[in-house]
Amino acid sequence: MTGDRLTKAAVAERALRLADEEGLEAVTVRRLAKELGVTPMALYWHFKNKDELFLGMVDHMLSGVRSDPRAGESWQKRLRAVVETVIGVMRAHPSLPTLLHSVDKTRTESFNRATNDTLALLTEAGFTVEEGFWVATYLLNGCIGIVGAQPGCPPGLPPEQEPEWRRQKRVQLEGMPAARFPMMIELAASYRDEPDMERYYAFCADLLLAAVESMAAARGSQHR
Repeated sequence: MTGDRLTKAAVAERALRLADEEGLEAVTVRRLAKELGVTPMALYWHFKNKDELFLGMVDHMLSGVRSDPRAGESWQKRLRAVVETVIGVMRAHPSLPTLLHSVDKTRTESFNRATNDTLALLTEAGFTVEEGFWVATYLLNGCIGIVGAQPGCPPGLPPEQEPEWRRQKRVQLEGMPAARFPMMIELAASYRDEPDMERYYAFCADLLLAAVESMAAARGSQHR
């Protein structure tokens, strides 16, 4: 790829791949230029420094997080779509949570648009704008926690080693003192097979959104 064909999106995409595979610390202008086959100066045309590069990565990742109004769709359904999209992006890009804590995300167009869309949905649900921001923050951190705590083997473990890892985990739990930890021993059975990741994420999205929907419903009944 030559410098004249290099796009901002292409730079961000390659930087994201590098961050996802090797960690955010691996993303440097020099390393990225080498990956793209250009000089570092070609990258500075799009991003003046590393901070701008990180912001560009966040902006690129969140570009698909939006709530486009559809006729007849409830705020609950549209909010769920936003949450599921954020979870999907984080599953695809495990570097996103670290990135979000590394930069001022309010300096990106896509984050501000996603936040604005979410606030609009939450005010429709009956929350004030300030309360809506608290709820939006709760949802974002909830998405980060859900992805970070997903069941199964540690990230990066070769697939051929996964059955043995699950076996050792099961043996570890089954070996706990039964009188003190009976539920932990029962949990051991869940490590016999690969976890159903889609069921896990659907369950957790329900759990995350239940609090918002319940509070909104309670407020609605109070104002009738």
